[in-house]
Amino acid sequence: MSVLYVDADACPVRDEAERVATRHRVPVRMVSNGGIRPSRNPLVEIVVVSEGADVADMWIADRAGPGDVVITQDIPLAARCVASGARVLKPNGEAITGANAGQALAMRDLAADLRAADPFRQGGGRGFTKADKARFLDALEREMRAAVRETQRKEG
Repeated sequence: MSVLYVDADACPVRDEAERVATRHRVPVRMVSNGGIRPSRNPLVEIVVVSEGADVADMWIADRAGPGDVVITQDIPLAARCVASGARVLKPNGEAITGANAGQALAMRDLAADLRAADPFRQGGGRGFTKADKARFLDALEREMRAAVRETQRKEG
């Protein structure tokens, strides 16, 4: 059975992910260090991991595999999940795949180096928009359908 894993700390599309997964009857694991509201949805499990760097990421990476979908902004987590066969989306709808995971890691490292080289650099990325949310919903619908088909082929 497919599972939707959500790296839920600071995820702007938790509600949307829950709705799409519910439509497909796919269990959801919202993984965080705490502080997210419980869901009354029986398909949603809130997983609270201990405090610490990357604990939630490790929990997801240890479980996600073929037929699963992972939602995360964390590029190293995304790369690990892709390597294990899971489908990965960023909250803006961008897919992380075997073809682009290496480039995404390199860009992340470059951005970290640039920030370290200029401690006075201000600002971050652009804000999360309605267009990002719409792209995410379309992308998650496609990935969820593909994941469910993949799981059904393996089971049947």
